Amino acid sequence: MKPPKVKFHDLGLIDYQEAWDLQEVLFNELIEQKRSGVTYPQSHLLVCEHPHVYTLGKSGDATHLLADEVKLHDLDAQFYKINRGGDITYHGPGQLVVYPILDLEQFFTDIHKYMRFLEESVIETLANFGVQGTRIEGLTGVWILGIPPRKIAAFGVKCSRWVTMHGIGFNVNTDLKYFNQIVPCGISDKEVTSLANELTEAVDMAEVKKLLVVSMMNLFGFELI
Repeated sequence: MKPPKVKFHDLGLIDYQEAWDLQEVLFNELIEQKRSGVTYPQSHLLVCEHPHVYTLGKSGDATHLLADEVKLHDLDAQFYKINRGGDITYHGPGQLVVYPILDLEQFFTDIHKYMRFLEESVIETLANFGVQGTRIEGLTGVWILGIPPRKIAAFGVKCSRWVTMHGIGFNVNTDLKYFNQIVPCGISDKEVTSLANELTEAVDMAEVKKLLVVSMMNLFGFELI
């Protein structure tokens, strides 16, 4: 059996709403292809960065956004309530954002396995830089162990008819001060970090992007088009 083909989109720095709208279009197109009996509905993989923005998942607590409208304006940051799982998170320049819009029926129908594969792609990418990422039982994400543990990648997905959207926020060269305005993912007793912070120097985003995408290709067994 041939590996599934996934269409790759490198969106660069793109407004959050614009990227969300594109996700919705591709997500709905994929679902419609499945409904109409297309043998191999077209999956997509989007990578990008966003201007400063805070997003709150459908199960999140709005009080975990600590900044008011004036502070958001001062930070030149936007705020959206969105339809993924999870609580509040931050996206901004220097953070690698990955949106897999995949038909999981071409891979496996197990959302927990899907989340573990996303986490594993970040863990494998970190290993290329000599940084050990790990999971913490009961918490979604990739962490660097310490006292306290430091979160380096956050995950939030939506899945309908086994089609996914939203995905990964991986702190590469992220300005971490923006996390001071939220309780990240609703967790107050742990810290946030970035790859640059762990290495004490800026990292080549293009290299990180390539390594992460290759890891996902290997884990899921797809080919890019």
